[in-house]
Amino acid sequence: MKWAASLFAIVVALAATGCAPMPAASTAPQEKPSASAEIIRFEIPADALGARDPQLTAILAKAGALAAAQKQPTTILVTALAQDFPYLNQAIWKGIPARHTVKLSLENLTAGARQPYSVSLKPTQGG
Repeated sequence: MKWAASLFAIVVALAATGCAPMPAASTAPQEKPSASAEIIRFEIPADALGARDPQLTAILAKAGALAAAQKQPTTILVTALAQDFPYLNQAIWKGIPARHTVKLSLENLTAGARQPYSVSLKPTQGG
């Protein structure tokens, strides 16, 4: 489960840092980041999804918690096969506290041929 350890480390690192940008060394004016910038994106290994791996379930819950911890409205985009959406969505919602303050939306996108299964968090457009 080498993939799970790597993916877990990324999610934990992002959650621990709060996705805060590093301070710039330059004093030049900076543009605001694009609203379409992803907070996090990770691919879901097909074998872990097929096995309903407990480590994958835990990582999905941490992604939900990370989405809920954002200060701006956040969209969670899940790309997978339609048959897997109930499991993926439920695992993500398990990580979201009942009383979260940020507006979240969960969108499902059916994966096409040779398209990887993935989860991404991004600021909601127009939100």
